[in-house]
Amino acid sequence: MTAALLDGNAFLAHIKDDLRARCATLAERGVTVGLATVLVGDDRNSASYVRMKHEDCAEVGMASFREDLPASATQADVIAAIERCNANPDIHGFIVQLPLPKGLDEEQALLAIDPNKDADGLHPVNLGRLVMGVDAPIPCTPAGIQALLAFNGVEIEGKHVVIIGRGLTIGRPLANLLALKRPHANAAVTVIHTGVPDLGSYTRQADILIAAAGAPSIVTPDMVRPGAAVVSAGITFGEGRRLIPDVDEACADVAGWITPRLGGVGPTTRAMLLANAVAAAERSAGAA
Repeated sequence: MTAALLDGNAFLAHIKDDLRARCATLAERGVTVGLATVLVGDDRNSASYVRMKHEDCAEVGMASFREDLPASATQADVIAAIERCNANPDIHGFIVQLPLPKGLDEEQALLAIDPNKDADGLHPVNLGRLVMGVDAPIPCTPAGIQALLAFNGVEIEGKHVVIIGRGLTIGRPLANLLALKRPHANAAVTVIHTGVPDLGSYTRQADILIAAAGAPSIVTPDMVRPGAAVVSAGITFGEGRRLIPDVDEACADVAGWITPRLGGVGPTTRAMLLANAVAAAERSAGAA
């Protein structure tokens, strides 16, 4: 068996077409969608992610704003940048690029974001809304994984989803999202982690297996149920800065669908960030 690829780049292109049309509709009403980023320090990966997000904005007709702070920035500096984004009416959504440099409090930074402008969907208010099943910005990577599966015709309703990883940005919100009684959800969800003995005894039961542990090649072919959809949402940088996913590439010989080593979940996360900002602008325009 050779798995079909869950191509995140194809999904991103599809979403950009939709968002381009929605941005044009808003522009006819005098609204230019604005997305901002708050970047602290000089982490190479974070800088690369932020650059791509601003390029995405330009491609769909969104305005983009940047708050770039040095690694020496204090907590007060970070909060001040967040407050500027909160107060700017031209910014409909923004993110604080994580991780922050050591010594800075990420929780305090997230709490300072206006929940209505929370493009990452990680403010506690929005995470609570997700648990309640109330419409709100959804964390980008979980939303992107759900949408990528649906885009490729992978049935989620009634299926057994196993998630490796219980982190705040992926594992926990994804479990809540896929268990909701909604289209492209309503699944039976099991969450495990690297502290659980014999992960394979759980993963081999999965119709959909999602690895978000940040542990290179933790999922091997013998852990995959034949024909399952396998998503690698965790990455590690190996020797020579080679990106190593949580899912061993040989799993493609067993799975029915699989994300590629490059161009899988990453582009879907970017797509959902744009979508959250456009939705925020639409809500704002509707309330005006």
